[in-house]
Amino acid sequence: MTRRHRKPLVPGRGARFPRSRCTPTTPSSRWAPPQPLSEEVALDGFDDCQFTLCATTVAWPHQPAVVDYHAIEGRSWRLRLSADGAQVAHLTPAAGEVPDTADVSARGTASDLVLFFYGRIPLDSLKFEGDRRIFDQLIAWDPSV
Repeated sequence: MTRRHRKPLVPGRGARFPRSRCTPTTPSSRWAPPQPLSEEVALDGFDDCQFTLCATTVAWPHQPAVVDYHAIEGRSWRLRLSADGAQVAHLTPAAGEVPDTADVSARGTASDLVLFFYGRIPLDSLKFEGDRRIFDQLIAWDPSV
């Protein structure tokens, strides 16, 4: 068996990742103090995290739960956890409509939501309401195992 020489991952060559997948992880790197992200990068980054990394058909191993994330910049996301997996949607209720209550929610800047998602800042850095255990379960859950 021979080993193939692998080139370093350089933008534009080798494995290709959408820029939105790479950009939010750079300032949220564990090797440097957490740095705030620009609003545009943070909003796109959190959206991408939810729809590409969180959404799954792997069964949620706990009681069904609804998690809402609210960016103070005006966007919100809803994560539904159940035996059917994790489904993500933008939370955009129609005018005058009140969305179903979430079991837990987190509110902060989009940058802080990204940094929380990557484990760079604690949940206490955000305003949260509801059952904190659900966040602990989410952090511990690895649907790829």
